[in-house]
Amino acid sequence: MRGIAGKQTRGLPTAARLHVADNTGAKVVQILNVLKLGGTMRRYPAAGVGDMAKVSVKKGTPDTRRQMFNVIIIRQRRPFRRVDGTWVQFEDNACVIVNEKGDVQGSDIKGPVSREAAERWPRIAANAKQIV
Repeated sequence: MRGIAGKQTRGLPTAARLHVADNTGAKVVQILNVLKLGGTMRRYPAAGVGDMAKVSVKKGTPDTRRQMFNVIIIRQRRPFRRVDGTWVQFEDNACVIVNEKGDVQGSDIKGPVSREAAERWPRIAANAKQIV
């Protein structure tokens, strides 16, 4: 096996739209950039499950619209392979809004959270009701 264990396929390129799975007031966001990603020449930055990204709010409450936030991806539609050999795929692409340290801004997370995101970000695991 090559590379690090549990490396996810990045299924969300720049400009992808995501559902926001928390109660901060934002509904739909668009990815602007992926943080802490060493890029490759002529390749658009893409995010996967557990990655932190910078986004712009496209739909939501008037005070959250047209603002930029940091988010962590908790679900993606593109299938990715786990270390034990199973393939995981979710129904939608979803994220939660966080601060720079990874603390969740909202108090509730709707829907399942992937195990990879919960293991990497303990504050998301604490707020998640269901970890898949």
